[in-house]
Amino acid sequence: MYGARGAMLGTGGVSDGYEVGSKRQRMIDSNPYFAVGGGGAGGYPPYSYGGLPSFPVVRLRGLPFNCCDIDVLKFFTGLDVVDVLMVNKNGRFSGEGFVVFASPMQAEFALQRDRQNMGRRYVEVFRCKKQDYYSAIAAEVNEGFDNHYQSPPPTHTKKSFDKDQLEYTEILKLRGLPFSVTKADIVDFFNEFELNEDNIHIACRPDGKATGEAYVEFVSADEARRAMSKDKMTIGSRYVELFPSTPDEARRAESRSRQ
Repeated sequence: MYGARGAMLGTGGVSDGYEVGSKRQRMIDSNPYFAVGGGGAGGYPPYSYGGLPSFPVVRLRGLPFNCCDIDVLKFFTGLDVVDVLMVNKNGRFSGEGFVVFASPMQAEFALQRDRQNMGRRYVEVFRCKKQDYYSAIAAEVNEGFDNHYQSPPPTHTKKSFDKDQLEYTEILKLRGLPFSVTKADIVDFFNEFELNEDNIHIACRPDGKATGEAYVEFVSADEARRAMSKDKMTIGSRYVELFPSTPDEARRAESRSRQ
């Protein structure tokens, strides 16, 4: 459990070739549906409206403000989700999101879950255009919340400025980790800081598979702020993003891993 200095418990996941959000660029590069003009992909035939190939994305509205990618995956249980994009505005989650599926037919099935509940709120699921999804990605980059598909990452961005203005606790959130990452890898990543494996929680989905995120507890908020110097550095071949977090957010992630 998490207190001011509580130990973080959890185990690392293993790679299954699945990664939400942070594999977005590889998905765009490799999937013909993401090319201009659309088309069939992954063995799926084109599915169209008015003769035009449909991009397999839906838009969500009314999401709980404390939800995360895992909650969206659970909402669409049984469907093959390729990407989840949570929409932030001015650094805050807007309650909207986009979900990309493996085929247009899957996106059609997803529309049938319109107005089903996520927690105590019903979620609207509706069609949108491919350009809406790309515009949301561009806005997220401009907001500074997702630069994984840029290589190398910019050294001076609005994101860095925004993070510096945030209030820090002793907890940092890591995003974009390799699925095979271990606690020892994270300790080594922060080798110039006082850190041990008991203070690391590698987030997992309820089925035990890694999400690519982790929470790390440092000895103080000042130490966590100093550790932000590692933002955008690599573990393996992956750029790792760091964000200020809180013990409550880390506890929720641990709880979801155990469900």
